Amino acid sequence: MPKDALMVLSGGMDSVTMLYEYIDSIDLAVTFNYGSNHNAREIACARHHCHALGIELVEIDLSFIGEYFYSSLLDGPDAIPEGEYDFDNMKSTVVPFRNGIMLAAAAGLAESRGLKAVMIANHAGDHAIYPDCREAFVKAMGLAIAEGTYERIELRAPYTLLTKSEIVRHGKVLGVDYGHTYSCYRGEEKHCGRCGTCVERRQALADAGIEDPTEYED
Repeated sequence: MPKDALMVLSGGMDSVTMLYEYIDSIDLAVTFNYGSNHNAREIACARHHCHALGIELVEIDLSFIGEYFYSSLLDGPDAIPEGEYDFDNMKSTVVPFRNGIMLAAAAGLAESRGLKAVMIANHAGDHAIYPDCREAFVKAMGLAIAEGTYERIELRAPYTLLTKSEIVRHGKVLGVDYGHTYSCYRGEEKHCGRCGTCVERRQALADAGIEDPTEYED
């Protein structure tokens, strides 16, 4: 399999799993600093796994998002709601068109490096909350990227219809070290254990039968 893809790598559980599962086709990874509460901790995890796998990681500054956009994810740890990972509870964490902006930058980088595809690790659990994670968005953005590049770069999103638990089961088989991933939207040293992403993380690890390596506050 040719190494023809660039991957958008946050440093969270889903993208790290994809990095390991599709390592044979990934030539380059890109991560974005956009000012979220947990950005720095996620990027540290992205660096860790790229170093372990010998993959070049490009870091792109998108700090204008944190400066001009509204989202509780950009507004400090105390703005993050606690409770289940569902629409009513998590809507405030939407960063408007975040994936669209990141994918546009990733497509330009991929074409500049002579690569044929961009990969993103959106998944089914995000569909109810985040419009730019849904299948319709991926199809539309994929068409835009293809039409907007000379090489008709392909957008690959193989986890679109998978749940987080299913993704983590893949990771278990691959031996992914989830101790070097970060999920908590509060972004502090330890995962809070109470916000929606912490609840979802715990459940996915339990569903996969993985002993949780995460340090929680509670």
